[in-house]
Amino acid sequence: MSAGDYAGTRFSPLDQIRRDNVKRLALAWRFDTELGRGHESAPIIVDGTLYVTTPFPNRVHAFDLSRPGSPPKWSYEARGEERARGVACCDVVNRGAAVSGGKVFFNTLDNHTIALDAGSGRELWNVKLGEVNRGESMTMAPLVIKDLVLVGNSGGEFGVRGWLSALSVQDGSLRWRAYSTGPDADALIGPWFKPFYAQDRGGDLGMKSWPPDKWKQGGGTVWGFISYDAQLDLLYYGTGNPGPWNPEQRVGDNKWTAGIFARKPDSGQAAWFYQWSPHDLYDYDGVNENVLFDAQQGGRRRHLLVHPDRNGYMYVLDRETGEVLSAEPFAHITTSYGVDLKSGRPRMNPAKEPHVGRLVQDACPAAPGAKDWQPSAFSPKTGLLYVPHNNLCQDAEAQEANYIAGTPYVGATTKFIPGPGKAAGEFCAWNPLTAKKIWKIAEKYPVWSGALATAGGVVFYGTMDGYFKAVDAQSGEMLWKARTDSGIIGQPVSFQGPDGKQYVAVTSGVGGWAGLVVVNKLDVGDPTAGSGFTVAMKELPQATRAGGSLLVYALEDGP
Repeated sequence: MSAGDYAGTRFSPLDQIRRDNVKRLALAWRFDTELGRGHESAPIIVDGTLYVTTPFPNRVHAFDLSRPGSPPKWSYEARGEERARGVACCDVVNRGAAVSGGKVFFNTLDNHTIALDAGSGRELWNVKLGEVNRGESMTMAPLVIKDLVLVGNSGGEFGVRGWLSALSVQDGSLRWRAYSTGPDADALIGPWFKPFYAQDRGGDLGMKSWPPDKWKQGGGTVWGFISYDAQLDLLYYGTGNPGPWNPEQRVGDNKWTAGIFARKPDSGQAAWFYQWSPHDLYDYDGVNENVLFDAQQGGRRRHLLVHPDRNGYMYVLDRETGEVLSAEPFAHITTSYGVDLKSGRPRMNPAKEPHVGRLVQDACPAAPGAKDWQPSAFSPKTGLLYVPHNNLCQDAEAQEANYIAGTPYVGATTKFIPGPGKAAGEFCAWNPLTAKKIWKIAEKYPVWSGALATAGGVVFYGTMDGYFKAVDAQSGEMLWKARTDSGIIGQPVSFQGPDGKQYVAVTSGVGGWAGLVVVNKLDVGDPTAGSGFTVAMKELPQATRAGGSLLVYALEDGP
């Protein structure tokens, strides 16, 4: 699985690569995908084989690790609809596969989930789950829980209706689908639903918290990462922004968007929900990773969940009940004044609220959030969460949006600029129990890659200008870095090869929303191009180029 475990820690127990020898890390082998779009996937390693997915046209490559550097032992290409490119809001990315029971599962941009034989690459089943002509796409990495494959959709900027679906591992048949908007029956909300906060209790809130029928194009897509607690038998996932961005067109809390669901995997029935951003004003999707850990609190061991949200707050929740235990800023925030732990609601800043015909300046975080999809890593050895994130503010003006199926349904003009300090990105370490930032590293561009923590006391991440970096897990000291052909927005992983050596693998290939200025060759003189990203990224085309590679590193022999 892309996170390495159900808890979403992205922690490797391997420790051959340590603080004192990581400087000897060198490229062991590479593979060029020949695709110049954003590469956001995590390589998956099972039984001596490495599997990696690519952006559209969504290829899967399998490598025999006993023959490092050799061509793939098999490759598969999905025959996707070309028009899917037109409904990918933020590049034609894919975030990885899941491997279980001798099968490889992955999603395609044109809304198919496909199962392949892990040994041969032969297609076992292929099911279509959404419609491109409605604006739907799929970019997330699946997760296998028991005999189910969990998948969700993308397309919140096209007025689609978000959902999470559970498919049979055996044949891909639909077991259940839980919508993020609409009546309780559609959202799989029943008598077992017990949200902690009063505003989330009541019948059919997925309809009643919207203007009439607006929930039908309400967004709330499910394109981030899923976590699972086997002891509680609960899965956790976030829901995306409501549509359109113009909040004046959707008065109300707009449930169940921009929040987190806990569900029973067998039935899909909801156990609880919490909304990070009620009546989301700024495109603060709630899909970021939910990392599970346990800790002693108040004389008892509690089951906790930590979530760095786009709204700028680092949340720690009781994952049994959905109670917010802490919510402190990990980035610069002007759009709100904090989170009221009694009600669970953020205290919004009315001066930064967008309105039609009124330009709002210096709204922080910007629409990509204090942190977008790029997943953090948690080390049980240090107790710290390592967070790749953004430092962006925005000028924005709301506009009237008209819904036409399959076309953009946004309703805002935005321009993003670097926040305080003028560096648009940061990589930091956060203590979730003390709710404090321990150290930070400023980066010129948003840190759009995932993070990897290891038992060797080393943490890895990549930068958009094309560096793969290793830092000390305790202090943040830079220990090693390597130049890559293209910027890194992939998810690094570590594995032990058949030769007993520890390796670190990552995909390079700049792109994603932040990298559209490179892969789409946007006009950097247009401050609204790329939904506003060109101002903050105007120098990126001089720092890196489009490309696509799988890079595998290992320690060179020596003292």
